Amino acid sequence: MAVVLAQGAKVTLGKDGEELHRVRMGLGWDPVKHAGLRPGLQALTGVDLDAACLLFDADHHLVDAVWARQLKSKDGSVTHTGDDVTGHGPGDDEAIIVDLASLPSRVTALVFTASSFSGADFSKIASAYCRLLDDHTQAELARYEVTPSGTHNAKVFAKVVRDADGWTMTAIGAPAVAHTINDLVPAIAPHL
Repeated sequence: MAVVLAQGAKVTLGKDGEELHRVRMGLGWDPVKHAGLRPGLQALTGVDLDAACLLFDADHHLVDAVWARQLKSKDGSVTHTGDDVTGHGPGDDEAIIVDLASLPSRVTALVFTASSFSGADFSKIASAYCRLLDDHTQAELARYEVTPSGTHNAKVFAKVVRDADGWTMTAIGAPAVAHTINDLVPAIAPHL
């Protein structure tokens, strides 16, 4: 059973000393439903968020970023599965797969975000979540749900950090304003 995290909560990944090799971070959101619109027209009111994974080293320097315009990290260890432009429908809207075993040792933190580079803000989103799964078994390891209100166009959802004992996930939930991946770095910095 998955651990449901509150903002700021942390969970150690893997159980009973079992090492994780590949994880999938699924991000999902639903746009606000507009009263009086037929279902077909509701589909036109979607919000295009872009999931991203920013990779940092121990000195908190950005090493690489995976997002809708760069679907694979330079070393191939992190892969974005594709862009969902509406957020409609059940389940994860976008996902990022991380091969933890292949991740370069200098990468110590992975930060997962969602942002609207077109400028739509989170007041147009009814609900949002991120969930971390074991990509081999599809078992959900941890979930973090947010109430995404506000005029910000980005959210720093969670971080996954490597330390001497393995990997931990921390729920962040910080709002941000970002029009590029580089704009997200200052919003992430206080959480590294």
